[in-house]
Amino acid sequence: MEEVTLTAESCRPTGSRASRRLRLSGKVPAVLYGHGIDPVSLAVDQRALRNALTGDAGLNALITLDVAGQRHLAMARYLQRDPIKGTVHHVDFVIVRRDEVVAADVPIHLVGEATAVLNEDGIVDQQLFSLPIRALPAEIPSVVEVDISALAIGDSIRMGDIKLPAGVTTEVDEEATVVVGQPPRVEEEPEPTEEELAAAEAAEAEAAGLPGEAPEGGPEESPAAQATEGSGTEAAEAEG
Repeated sequence: MEEVTLTAESCRPTGSRASRRLRLSGKVPAVLYGHGIDPVSLAVDQRALRNALTGDAGLNALITLDVAGQRHLAMARYLQRDPIKGTVHHVDFVIVRRDEVVAADVPIHLVGEATAVLNEDGIVDQQLFSLPIRALPAEIPSVVEVDISALAIGDSIRMGDIKLPAGVTTEVDEEATVVVGQPPRVEEEPEPTEEELAAAEAAEAEAAGLPGEAPEGGPEESPAAQATEGSGTEAAEAEG
């Protein structure tokens, strides 16, 4: 487990206005508590804090806080960040002991290549991205690796299939799914509308040479029939 030393200033002024001034000066308001000590208001350098929390251990880094010559082993917890910039606005440090089991969240990283899935245009579907664990501070792993080399479509890797490092435990159910080999996604075509169905039927009928619907008012008469009807009418008028 990575360990870093961070210098902290004590007796910082409290309140929103004082905290704003601290941030403008490149410092982050903080508080230290745990193991029976009264909470202590601190200020830490923003750049030094960022460097401490961006190593391999991330937020699980063991930090030795140097407060006016007194050293405290701690871990950063409950970070408040700016919703837009993502910068840390406030951080709580919790005192820990090397012989005391603590809780932490560890990211899950997939390693290897699921060739059997990719060759069939399948999808490697990771469903669990971090794992809550318990371990001694120095035994907290940076990541939990899951080998997917043998994964095939229809296969799944569950929590019970993962071997955790010695001294690390989790309360996540053994049947919890971590990653699944999914088949290729097939996009369903939308159902045709009534207008589209009618247009398709009309096109098929026209291609087959079938007559269309007759107009309202009865079937259309042929020119020969119209001529015959006209001749009969003229003859009747002549006789009259």
